[in-house]
Amino acid sequence: MAAEAPFVTIGKQFADFYYQTFDTNRHGLAPIYQNDSMLTFENEQFQGQAAIVQKLSNLSFKQVRHQITTIDCQPTMADGVIVFVLGQLLVDDQPQPLQFTQVFALKPSGAPGQYYCYNDLFRLALH
Repeated sequence: MAAEAPFVTIGKQFADFYYQTFDTNRHGLAPIYQNDSMLTFENEQFQGQAAIVQKLSNLSFKQVRHQITTIDCQPTMADGVIVFVLGQLLVDDQPQPLQFTQVFALKPSGAPGQYYCYNDLFRLALH
């Protein structure tokens, strides 16, 4: 079996860290964002690390668990990585999971092998 492309490894490792941290300590996501980062969360936009972490930390649910269905990654210009995630959210005591999609654009941070989340787009798949 062929080795996984480096951009796939980067994207999957980022997604694993993101969802594990989101599910246990949303404030712990601060280091992955910088002042030029942007989050679009259900059609609301937030610019910069502080605004993004404040939004994520103040979501209305108390408990959440992400179940990832697929993660697709591609390289982008300037050595970045785009990560597309499809999955389900188990929120508080709701019996039915919520479907979601999320896209991350990762940008090199300057240090070798280090990336930060430049763009983060989240949407529940509600019809």
